[in-house]
Amino acid sequence: MHGFRLKLILVAAGLAVAIPAFCLPAFVQNPAETTPPEHKRTDPQQVNPPQQAAPPQQPKRPTAAELSAKETVGSALVRNFEFEEYQFRSAAEAMPADKYDYRPAQGTYGGVYPGYGPTELRTFGEQVKHVACANFAFAAELDGKTPPPNCDTGGPSQAKTRDELVAYLHDSFKTLKKSLGAITRENMFQPIEGPYAGPNTRLGLATVCVWHVADHYGQLVLYMRLNGIVPPASRPNPPELKD
Repeated sequence: MHGFRLKLILVAAGLAVAIPAFCLPAFVQNPAETTPPEHKRTDPQQVNPPQQAAPPQQPKRPTAAELSAKETVGSALVRNFEFEEYQFRSAAEAMPADKYDYRPAQGTYGGVYPGYGPTELRTFGEQVKHVACANFAFAAELDGKTPPPNCDTGGPSQAKTRDELVAYLHDSFKTLKKSLGAITRENMFQPIEGPYAGPNTRLGLATVCVWHVADHYGQLVLYMRLNGIVPPASRPNPPELKD
């Protein structure tokens, strides 16, 4: 009896040795299961962009001392106005033509300030046209000329398409910068009359010119963001204006 049990034990031990590895239960994990998978970013904001050529080197900005050596009232105003010009014009150039009729919300908003401005939110194109008309109006007042009428509701320009409005906007900035650059220490406190930001002084009206573009640029930013477009001035490598 004891001999029979011993034989059974020996046979069982032999079978255990002889069973192939592929017959064993999968108690041991595959190395691929124990190694953490590589984390791959798939969302557009996290995927590493392809290698691009280095952006062109920007011209060296003058120091405060260099600016002070040759600064005038006009050059200070134009320099800051050009910053606003880039923001606004680059946004106008970046917005697709089919989005120029975009209006963030429908509805009548008249009565907040009776007799002033449109009764509903402007479209993107209407924002561009309003700023262009206002630039021409401010320039006319600074130059002692009659400004165009009704800039708050579009003004007299016949520009309608995206390309027409972008060109109209370009010309308005060019005109107004010339008027701002003509402001000096001698004339900056001269009185300015007119329907746009008047009565005022020449310097006071110049500050309105800078503020006005910045105010409406803030609105363009919202229009663009609501359409999934990053304003050029907010991009890592802002594009140049199309002059």
